[in-house]
Amino acid sequence: MIKTRLMGLLSHAKKYIAYTILWQWAALLSQVLAVFSIADLLEQVAYRGVTVPIIERTILILFLVLVIRFVCERMGARSSYLACVDVKRILREKIYEKMLKLGASYSEQVSSSEVVQVSTEGVEQLETYFGKYLPQLFYSLIAPLTLFIILCRVSLKASAILLICVPLIPISIVVVQKVAKKLLSNYWSIYTGLGDSFLENLQGLTTLKIYQADQQKADEMDVESQNFRRITMKVLTMQLNSTSVMDIVAYGGAAIGMAVAVSEFLKGNISVAGTLCIVLLASEFFLPLRLLGSFFHIAMNGMAASDKIFKILDLPEPQAGEKALPEVALDVTLKDVYFSYEEDREILKGISLKLPAGSFVSLVGESGCGKSTIAGILAAKMLATSDPELLERLKAYSEKLKNQVVAKADKLEEIGNEEYLKQMYYSIKRRKAIRWRGIIRISNKKYI
Repeated sequence: MIKTRLMGLLSHAKKYIAYTILWQWAALLSQVLAVFSIADLLEQVAYRGVTVPIIERTILILFLVLVIRFVCERMGARSSYLACVDVKRILREKIYEKMLKLGASYSEQVSSSEVVQVSTEGVEQLETYFGKYLPQLFYSLIAPLTLFIILCRVSLKASAILLICVPLIPISIVVVQKVAKKLLSNYWSIYTGLGDSFLENLQGLTTLKIYQADQQKADEMDVESQNFRRITMKVLTMQLNSTSVMDIVAYGGAAIGMAVAVSEFLKGNISVAGTLCIVLLASEFFLPLRLLGSFFHIAMNGMAASDKIFKILDLPEPQAGEKALPEVALDVTLKDVYFSYEEDREILKGISLKLPAGSFVSLVGESGCGKSTIAGILAAKMLATSDPELLERLKAYSEKLKNQVVAKADKLEEIGNEEYLKQMYYSIKRRKAIRWRGIIRISNKKYI
């Protein structure tokens, strides 16, 4: 289960995957050496031919094997970690760059919560995909072949049966994949939908409190949470069942291979050492694929997350130009402006207006009529991506507005809905009184 486009996007991580596989393979060879040494020692003990040099040699080999396996595991873990770091860095950079290119238009095509969830948990899933699943996938192909080449010299029949039983695990994985693909797609849809609802309710908390609609939204989120809980339990049940199936296949195949080896020994076709080698190494034919099966569910989740990532990366980008403006107060004029986030759906249709320098203007209209779009155009959200200085100023302004909203929400939570409305009423009344006093003073001066 390899996605070509994903591998092409993250090609820099390929070398770390190769290093991880090589270290795992070296650890396997050292383990084979240890098993052969122990089997030879036990055969000598069985036939009362053991000597001190044989024991010393075996102890020395086992010590070297322990050192080699320690080094291989540490280096393999390091290579896996470097692959994970590369994947996270590259994917998050790609998503961030895409968001900068899209500007404010992204919100019309994908929700903010989906971008956040894909950039965090989705990338984490793909981190495991590259750091664990892919190295284990290739190692699972190399390990059985290596063991077959080594053990066929001991017993061709037993090693051939072990090798034949190995593909049963990938077959079970393919069967599980058919069920898991649709289930995980639904899981991610419900997950991102829940995040979107939570973010929307959080951003509109002040409005919900004012209109006393917060309880209704809380009830709706409870329903969505229950749906997410149910789909999560289905995913976990599927994972548990598939793991049980793979365990049966793995240990069943190893048991068959051991039985054949013992049978060959009883017939006199294999020595004691050879039988012990096959018995001790039979599980190694299946354990790499069994471990791959445990990573398989993460890989499926990563595939579902990658679909979401590529959906964002494939969004059409608006065409932006550059124009230098003089450093003086200017009137703002929109003349016959058309704007659309998508080709088949226009938001602004022939808008014309003039905003004198220093004036205070309100945009009033129904929800979805284009107020935010006009504000976004005037605030240079559609142009900021081409000018780093303008982008920084826009970010600072957005942060200021966010802090103001958070402060109002905190105040509302502290003093309560009724008191907040009362303060707003007196504040508006006070501003009107000050305004009228100013008008009266101007009028008095006019007639003096």
